[in-house]
Amino acid sequence: MTSRGGSRAAAANKSDFKPLRARPSTHSHYQMSDALKSEIRKLNFVHLATWLLVAAQVTVSHLDLVSRDTVAAPYQWEYPYLLSLIPLAASSFSLPGNNISYLVISMISAGLFSIAPLIYGSMEMFPVAQLLYRHGKAYRFIFGVSAVAVMYLVMVVAVQVHGWQIYYSKRLLDSWFNDTQEKKKK
Repeated sequence: MTSRGGSRAAAANKSDFKPLRARPSTHSHYQMSDALKSEIRKLNFVHLATWLLVAAQVTVSHLDLVSRDTVAAPYQWEYPYLLSLIPLAASSFSLPGNNISYLVISMISAGLFSIAPLIYGSMEMFPVAQLLYRHGKAYRFIFGVSAVAVMYLVMVVAVQVHGWQIYYSKRLLDSWFNDTQEKKKK
């Protein structure tokens, strides 16, 4: 305490006071992490829906549940794309506990099991797509629609989903890594 004749308490003149707006927010990291996790969860849901469509076509075709005229045989790229469930699972496991290892596995396996089969598939289906575009001839159908048109549509959606997943995962990884480095400095 201070007395009338004694010295004042340190910083009683408020020289060390900073308004709340000027202070760096400790919650901004958590808000960004939550926002990125939310986006990744949404993308995981769309990824799962895309994967289920491809898995349904492969399953229906191999089990001969419907005729080949209704659902065409799958293209070769669809088989390795079924492994894209691995990055989806790793991403889902990484989010609740902020697990950096699972997030890194998710990003690497997304390139191997998601993006690579889609690149191969675009090359595999290109001659058939050219034939459809130039001559209007289609030989494979999925419920009366050209199989190559349907699968290219699936591929366009999948490429966007996987690209955004990798982008948001990288930002989330950077956020987690920066937070870890800040904790080590303290």
